Parts: sequence; C-alpha cells; structure tokens
Amino acid sequence: MHSTFSDGAYTPAQLVDLARRSGLSAIALTDHDTLNGMSEARAAAQGSALELVCGVEISAEYRGAELHLLGYFVGLDNPPLVAALERLRGDRENRFWEMAARLRGCGVAFGDDELQAFAPSETGTLGRRNLAEFLVKTRRAGSVREVFVRYLGDRGPAAVPKFRLPVADAIALIRQAGGVAAWAHPSYDCTRETLRELRGMGLGAVEVEYPTARRSRSRELRRLAGVQELAVTGGSDCHGPDQPRRALGACSISMDELEQLKLARQETI
Repeated sequence: MHSTFSDGAYTPAQLVDLARRSGLSAIALTDHDTLNGMSEARAAAQGSALELVCGVEISAEYRGAELHLLGYFVGLDNPPLVAALERLRGDRENRFWEMAARLRGCGVAFGDDELQAFAPSETGTLGRRNLAEFLVKTRRAGSVREVFVRYLGDRGPAAVPKFRLPVADAIALIRQAGGVAAWAHPSYDCTRETLRELRGMGLGAVEVEYPTARRSRSRELRRLAGVQELAVTGGSDCHGPDQPRRALGACSISMDELEQLKLARQETI
C-alpha cells in the first residue's frame, strides 16, 4: 500500500483504519523510497489485532530496466538504508520540479506555490503520480491516465529519468536492515533464469498476487517461486479510492504464506 508519504491518497492512519474495517489480518505499508509513514501507521495500529509489517518500495535497476523492489520487515533505524532512501528522495524531488518545468514548457500553466500545496510533506516522496493528480484536481486534465499518455509516460515530453539503485545494492540494503527483498509486480521478464540470478543476489521472495496479474500468471509465478525456493508475497498496490481493482485488500496471500515470508526473513538475520 502507498500513503500520502509517497503517491497515495490515504494517510497511514486512514489505511490502518480501512484495513481494520475490511477484516484484514496483516498489512504492509510500502511507500516509495521512504519509511517515514511508519510511525503514524504504528500509532494507529497500536492496541489492535492488525499486524503491521514495516516495508518500503525501492526504485532499483536490473539489466537496464526499472525493477520495483519491496523490502519487508526492515528496521527503521538502519543507517545505510536510511541514507540510501534519503538519496533517492533527493533525486525524486529534483526530478519532480524538473518535470513541472517541462509541463509548463508543454503549455500547462501553473505556479510553484499552487503545486506545492499538492505535494507530500517534506518527509514524503515526490513522483509523477503526484504531478498527474495535481493536474486532475485542478481541472487541467481529465484523468491520471491522460496525463501519463500525454506528458509523463516514460517517453513523454515532460518525463525525466529517475535515479535507480542497482538491484544487487538494493537487495543488500534490505537484507542488512533485517528484511526480505521481494520483486514487486514482476513483468514477463520474470523467468526461471532471472529469478535464479536474483536469488543469487539475495532476493527472498516474489510477488505473485497483484492487480494486473492474470490467474494463469499468478499460478506460473507461484511455480517459479517454488522452483527457486522463494517465498511469495501479494498485495493490492493501493494508492487510493479511485482505482477499484487496487482497493485495499483486493489482492492478498494466506497467513501460511505470510509465515513463510517471515521464515525467509530469518535467513537475513
């Protein structure tokens, strides 16, 4: 799940409340390149039966392409991980304002003060979706998808490349912080060979349940995970109320599978 500390519409406390009311047993907050929403989430979950997993989604690179790497059960105060995330957020901030300038160059007029009101807090992470939602909410575009198609897609006129950590480095940071590294919503490049290579780097799990995965693909990913002795993960990738397919709890794993993920964590401790 993603909160207002990155590109989500719900605050961490709202996500915890929604999870409780949805009857979920465990959730993981995995904001982009930040752990700063976890304190609020923990405070909201205190005293409840809901299990809150500390997580993060790191911008990584593998074979020249972006790979979203989930870190589960990471420590909040691990200096190397904290420093790496700060660097990623700093680059994201520079990229955000550069894309804003490029949008103006495309004829989309707005002021920095107006945009700042829609940006996450100083401890949050800025991204393309924040810009897209700003344009939609201020009626400069009809939908987030339209903004990405016209301006902010990877080859769009306002897009700016993002700094990404080499995947081996990102996996090592997660493991050093006591966590399990999982490949988030893997593309069709996720094969037996690529999983074997990433397993050799320390990958501990692969996401098999996510909104865009067909049932046949989920079954295939489970099979591949079994072959490579990887744990499995799953989640809604919830960003807010505007995407029903990504509603909180729309995709999940079983409690037994969560226990296997915890066992995978033991390998890193």
